[in-house]
Amino acid sequence: MKKILVIQNKRIGDVLISSVIANNIKKVFPESEVTYFVYDYTTGVLENNPNIDRIIPVNEKELKKIPNLLKTIARVRKEKYDIIFDPYSKFQSRIICLFSGSPYRIGLKRAHKKLKLPFYTHPISFLEKRSTNCGKAIEDRINLISSVFKLESPEYAPKIFITKQEEKYNKIDSLKSPVIMLGILGSTPQKSMPYEYMTEIVDYITDSYSGTILFNYAPYQKEEMKKIYEMCKNKDRINTDIYEDSIRGFITLMNKCDILISNEGGSVHITKALERPTFTIYSPYVNKEHWCSFEDGDQHDSIHLLEENPNLFKSFTLEERRKIEENPHSLYKQLTPEMILKKLKPFLDYHLKA
Repeated sequence: MKKILVIQNKRIGDVLISSVIANNIKKVFPESEVTYFVYDYTTGVLENNPNIDRIIPVNEKELKKIPNLLKTIARVRKEKYDIIFDPYSKFQSRIICLFSGSPYRIGLKRAHKKLKLPFYTHPISFLEKRSTNCGKAIEDRINLISSVFKLESPEYAPKIFITKQEEKYNKIDSLKSPVIMLGILGSTPQKSMPYEYMTEIVDYITDSYSGTILFNYAPYQKEEMKKIYEMCKNKDRINTDIYEDSIRGFITLMNKCDILISNEGGSVHITKALERPTFTIYSPYVNKEHWCSFEDGDQHDSIHLLEENPNLFKSFTLEERRKIEENPHSLYKQLTPEMILKKLKPFLDYHLKA
């Protein structure tokens, strides 16, 4: 039996997307044992996946401490994994791979000017461009497998597995439908729209469509949520009492909602995996080609400033991204509510109007 480890030390959306490695490597090695090594706050998107046999949660800050990293390396080496996948290639994951003793260490190549060590037995180049509508980030992860092993009929779509108990979730049964989930804040300031812009979108929806609005945000963003709520016109249409503060809780709640409109992030990938419609507002500094999974203009649609104004910047080089990240709202200001609503209105009409 093959012992396989997937190291994905990144945020929620990245971890969910990387679950396609488990779903596909089980096609290659059906009797294998697949373990995921992830940050503790992301495990909810992997739970109940029948292709994942074990999840090892780790605290992000603790792993960065050298003594803890050395202990982790020792534990991984002791496990004697046959195959290790490292799709994100952080310093910690590269070092774990290097000293793991695994005969197959498969990772995506990144430019490391200082450390030129044999971290991987199979360093795989990023694809130049995507060839399907699943998004380049998913294709790159599938390519980690297919570049080394024979993989037939790959499955590109990440999946969320709901338990029978979670299916009984009834907190929103009494709300006026449809129930519209709004991701009003991104996971970072760089992924969050200006408050006044988000407020305009909320007001437009509550003015134009029936139903109930729910807000999604991280627990630490509650005060920011309140500021946006106070700016909204039709507060009676917004329910701020129903809220889930865990990933699994959000999954269970979102599974009962009708659509999601959100800044790009983990909530979008979760909702797509639940097969609920999504409209994504991309941060100007995010490369849409990487993350625009399964967008077809109907079930899933989106907007990106670069599509509305192609001449703003020419590439997504590291230097260019850093400049944008330093002041993302200077570009966000150019992604006006008028631009967003021009694309959002047909999406809402399609899903909310009979």
